[in-house]
Amino acid sequence: MARASHGSVLDHLGIRIAGGELAPGTVLTLAGLTEKYGVSRTVVREAVRVLEAKGMVESRRRVGVTVLASGHWSNLDTQLIRWRLESAAAAQQIMALTELRLAVEPVAAKLTALRASDAERAELVRLAGVLERLGRGGQGDTDEYLEADIAFHDLLLDASRNPLFASVKAPIAQMLTGRHEHGLTPAVPFEPALNNHVRAAKTISLGDVKGAEAAARGYVDAILSEVRTGE
Repeated sequence: MARASHGSVLDHLGIRIAGGELAPGTVLTLAGLTEKYGVSRTVVREAVRVLEAKGMVESRRRVGVTVLASGHWSNLDTQLIRWRLESAAAAQQIMALTELRLAVEPVAAKLTALRASDAERAELVRLAGVLERLGRGGQGDTDEYLEADIAFHDLLLDASRNPLFASVKAPIAQMLTGRHEHGLTPAVPFEPALNNHVRAAKTISLGDVKGAEAAARGYVDAILSEVRTGE
């Protein structure tokens, strides 16, 4: 490998660990990494420090750098999510985050139907309209669609007024971005997913708590079915 920078060393190691190429229990050495990447030990140490902060490795004197099991990782870290999406574990990552959305977004939609301001309700309806227009026009794989999709889910989570729900905005946005960048987002969205985005916005705008929860569950269920079909 040509001489690498700190960022490229970190990304390469992160992707190898996140994708399972470097299995839990694998022991790396600073000397070996320095030679492999053609960088100074300072660069390697900095990369290892970042991986340690994410719980992906453990560094011990006289032992080396040990790869840890995924249960130790900061699995909602957006950089780690990006690495998994760029690795052999991409499908598993998409599935895991979609299952997380199924646990969170229906309840968030219910709370948003109760707590959102009039301006937030109107904006959700507007964003759903953008998604519907682009999706039905075969533009579900465009940057414009991605931007509206992220904004829709960010607002839905924020307007729930639950800061813990809002904390999953970045992981969800990273997953949506990763699917888009890797060509996994269809030009024509799965019909039940698109319809239920629109329905969620309308029921939230009306303060329909049960309807909002059901619609959000409907679009995440539809996305989950779509993800499973693509495995």
